[in-house]
Amino acid sequence: MSTRKIVPVHHETLVRLFELEGFLVKRQRGDHIIMTKPGTRRPLVIKTSPRKVPTTHIRTNMTTAGISRARYFELLDRLS
Repeated sequence: MSTRKIVPVHHETLVRLFELEGFLVKRQRGDHIIMTKPGTRRPLVIKTSPRKVPTTHIRTNMTTAGISRARYFELLDRLS
């Protein structure tokens, strides 16, 4: 059984992915996009520079959003 790796993705892809999960872009300041969703304690922060978001930032945002690895790949596949 092979497990898919979380790899860096373009910041626009990540924004669309979290929008599918119910998050909305609240504001953008410099190279940071801030996304919120009612019921979550903290906002998601996505850096737009460099264009590809590092794996560590993706995993941190997944934890903050409360989505599983399987759900992440399900949403990512929906965008492809």
